[in-house]
Amino acid sequence: MASKAENQDGIMETIKTVVYALLIAGVFRTLFFQPFWIPSGSMKDTLLIGDFLFVNKMAYGYSRYSCPFSICPFSGRILGSEPERGDVVVFRHPVNGSDFIKRLIGLPGDKVQVIDGVLQINGQAVKVEPAGTFDEVFGKQGPEGSTPQCENGSVGLGGICTKSRYTETLPNGTSHNILNIRTQGSDNTQVYTVPAGHYFFMGDNRDNSTDSRYPQTASGVGMVPFENLVGRADRIMFSSAGTSMLFFWTWRSDRFFKAVE
Repeated sequence: MASKAENQDGIMETIKTVVYALLIAGVFRTLFFQPFWIPSGSMKDTLLIGDFLFVNKMAYGYSRYSCPFSICPFSGRILGSEPERGDVVVFRHPVNGSDFIKRLIGLPGDKVQVIDGVLQINGQAVKVEPAGTFDEVFGKQGPEGSTPQCENGSVGLGGICTKSRYTETLPNGTSHNILNIRTQGSDNTQVYTVPAGHYFFMGDNRDNSTDSRYPQTASGVGMVPFENLVGRADRIMFSSAGTSMLFFWTWRSDRFFKAVE
């Protein structure tokens, strides 16, 4: 039979093991990856409400938000690469500090505009091809219980909500899907010139995304400085269509470990 001292030693070893594991997990999260839960539909159909992914914080090197100065001995693009057009990026809002996830469209020095819903980069329209429709059931989505916007009007709970889908190809050859709901003001914009050290972002669900087309004074994100980039979204690890991730019957198994494109 173990003595009281031996039992106490065993308990202390267990506690130390748990503490060490938490510390390692905390360092791993701080330095390399950050979990991110998709709360809104601004990136449909690339990312759906309820997708859970890990953000690669080292993709662009350490910055103010990907690794705090109090922990990391350096900052900037050390160990990282330059952000590229088409990357899906998590960043901090330049004004309120909230986390956003959008697609990187404009690089420093680029001139970006939207004309009749078609993206223009440095005076050239990007290639856009029809890609059918994106269909989803109209109903409450995610913990916030938001409902999707539909191109086919009011369909009622349980109806099929449809949006036109297109494949957009950026100048560097990367392609992704974008959605269209309606004709609205953001389909025709001014020319935006991206300042040095900043980036221009847009959501793939173009008519339901408050992105760099909108100024920060109107709750948009405006131009985002490099130091606000948290990291690149590379892969969806888990996805749930319900209001809680615990509702296993709402899990989207076809999206587990799906690459973000």
